[in-house]
Amino acid sequence: MDRDDDVVPIDPDLAPSGPIEASRRRRRRAQPDVLAAIAAGGALGSPARYEMTRLIHVSEGTFPWATFWTNVTGSLALGLLLILIIERFPPSRYLRPFVAIGFIGAYTTFSTYMVDTDVLIKDGHAAIGDTYLLASALAGLAAVSLGAARHGVRGGFPVVGAAQDLSQHAPRPIAQLRVAQRRIRKDGES
Repeated sequence: MDRDDDVVPIDPDLAPSGPIEASRRRRRRAQPDVLAAIAAGGALGSPARYEMTRLIHVSEGTFPWATFWTNVTGSLALGLLLILIIERFPPSRYLRPFVAIGFIGAYTTFSTYMVDTDVLIKDGHAAIGDTYLLASALAGLAAVSLGAARHGVRGGFPVVGAAQDLSQHAPRPIAQLRVAQRRIRKDGES
């Protein structure tokens, strides 16, 4: 297997091309136009989450299915869309922030996930709270991996079976940067 085939794609906007470029990117401040893209995505993601919670009724003291399915579908969408955006579309300074931070960030809800878990445990439903805590994390990871894998991306997020050694999927930052640099150069030449 080629080493380039087992790395996670890097956002070309964030891949430094040298030490000066890396230093410049660290000092860059928030940009109003990018913040506007994030806000627009959030303005669409929040009502989507609200509608999801209205579709799924949850009784007090039971498994919080509405939040669970919101976060799992958001994780799936994150895997699908980010890989699609990074691998298939030309670099855009607005699309990734709009989708990943704005829409999916507003649609999913880590805070409600934690509050639901805390309330369940505090109210004497520790088994449900613990199950919810673990199931949400595992289902979210599986969903984002499945979403990334659905595009047939070589080098996407690894879908790891229980018997596989996780150490083989350790990140390789330098190799990832080199792959990103080659992709950026290749895109610039075409």
